[in-house]
Amino acid sequence: DLFRGDIFRGNIRRGTAERFIDAPEGRMAVGMAADLAHGLLFVAGGFTGQGYVYDLRTGATVASYQFAAPQASVINDVAVTRHGAWFTDSLQAQLYFVPVSRAGVPGPFRTLALSGPAADTSGEFNLNGIQAARGGKTLIVAHSTNGELYTVDPATGASATIAGISVPQVDGLVLDGRRLWAVQNTNQVTRIRLNRHLTSGAVEKVITSDLFQTPSTAARFGRRLAVVNAKFDTGFPPTADRYEVIVVKA
Repeated sequence: DLFRGDIFRGNIRRGTAERFIDAPEGRMAVGMAADLAHGLLFVAGGFTGQGYVYDLRTGATVASYQFAAPQASVINDVAVTRHGAWFTDSLQAQLYFVPVSRAGVPGPFRTLALSGPAADTSGEFNLNGIQAARGGKTLIVAHSTNGELYTVDPATGASATIAGISVPQVDGLVLDGRRLWAVQNTNQVTRIRLNRHLTSGAVEKVITSDLFQTPSTAARFGRRLAVVNAKFDTGFPPTADRYEVIVVKA
């Protein structure tokens, strides 16, 4: 739940869901990613400037972080690697990294300053979706205002444009090897094949559905894609009284 911060857990086959985490007052929940190896759930806190880590078994809060000032940041999405989790900020040219020990304990975060095209903060919402490629050696980020995808070096913060791709109003990303799905607030999901160097890509398919209502992110289940309807078309905050996940062929 974007503005209340609650987390729901469901069954994709049965089409059911129920509240899993009743978040403390004042939290938000934007992008999130599960670290199954350590039993942790990382959640981006949006306009709070925060990030949260929950226990995947109990739902208890394991850690919380104040990455940046609430008035100057939007912590938007998160990607998990073997060594921790990376968070995007839609208002600042930086990423935040939360390390996780071998014992599964989150440590103090660090800030990575970006350079190159991913550092563009001229738009209302800039960096948004994020995925880790090559075992975390390269990050792929989506820039909502520019409608582009960039690679980021997690050691230096240097970024480069992935050529040949235009994805206006891009939001969340799904990555499997060199195949990437870019969810767009324009009621479509673009499937992209990246080259081996991650320097360019080609559109393989554009996925649409009459049931899409401003999709914001997705998760892959085999040959299917579960696409989340954010319903931003009803307002911000959204005013819809029902929200759903739309399952389509990936």
